[in-house]
Amino acid sequence: MGCKRFACAVCALVMVLASLPFFGCSSSAPEQKPSISVGVAIYNGDDTFISNMMQSLTEIATKYEQDTGIRVYVNLTDAQENQTNQNKQIDRFVSMNYDVLCVNLVDRTDASYTIDRAMDADIPVVFFNREPVQEDLQKWDRVYYVGTDPAENGRLEGQIVVDAYRADPARFDKNGDGIVQYIIIEGEIRHQDAMIRTEVSVQTLKDAGIELEKLDGGIASWVRSQAAALSDQYFEKYGDQIELIICNNDDMALGVIDTVERRGLSFNNIVGIDGTPAGLAAVEQGKMLGTVVIDYAAQAKLIFDLASALAVDGDPGAVTTIGADRTVRAPMYVVKADFIP
Repeated sequence: MGCKRFACAVCALVMVLASLPFFGCSSSAPEQKPSISVGVAIYNGDDTFISNMMQSLTEIATKYEQDTGIRVYVNLTDAQENQTNQNKQIDRFVSMNYDVLCVNLVDRTDASYTIDRAMDADIPVVFFNREPVQEDLQKWDRVYYVGTDPAENGRLEGQIVVDAYRADPARFDKNGDGIVQYIIIEGEIRHQDAMIRTEVSVQTLKDAGIELEKLDGGIASWVRSQAAALSDQYFEKYGDQIELIICNNDDMALGVIDTVERRGLSFNNIVGIDGTPAGLAAVEQGKMLGTVVIDYAAQAKLIFDLASALAVDGDPGAVTTIGADRTVRAPMYVVKADFIP
């Protein structure tokens, strides 16, 4: 966690771009290449996955400029987990007549504000990472969502554990009672992805015939340090009774690893979701069983391809496959530790 350096770099980029003339600002200016303006609103710039995705997005925009000769103005704003802040940022994008909005909602149930403002100004919207409710997505034919299927996230995470269990049941059932005692560390309260990932990952284990007992669980809001604090409490309370820790994302899994290492424990029955560089490194080093890789670079390209097509009144269906529910599903795959078949 902690991407202030990246955020500063992006802010510098925005300031430089803002100093350049927008398309159509002056009829007396020298002939300019076409340009598009993209307003990007994220929920929290300190989120590792989101910051990685935004870095990829800016790189993709630069390459698009080079390949097409169309200048791209990207303005990235950080709501710092405050929906009121984000609504104000949306207002500013609309007032400046941006060509397209890309929005990572603070509150997925509050998409209607953005949609209503965008509709009034006829500015298309691409939501990403935090899926609005279907009723909101169906309000307008210029609203889309790019993200992964949280149920598939959970299924793949659960399957990592199933494969490891089948290869070596004893690594989980340390006390020989035939039951895997586990801890669950979740993302935000009432966050759809967190709830679905939790439910489906656990159900996948049950469907595979693995007997489970939940020892405890808590909310760490996707944050590494919060997961470290929680897991420290759990190891203090339950000690060797803990046989598995399921985390809703990699940063929280890394927080558990921080606690394991600080306590000098030999424990790696930990799984996560995201496939961040640090998460993948932990899998490679044998510190966790595996992770579900949500390819942030591929997702960033889907977001930009869709946004750039909408910005020039192109056909979004020509650049990607869009479901009947107005969603575009990004690819994902599993990376497991070497000892898991």
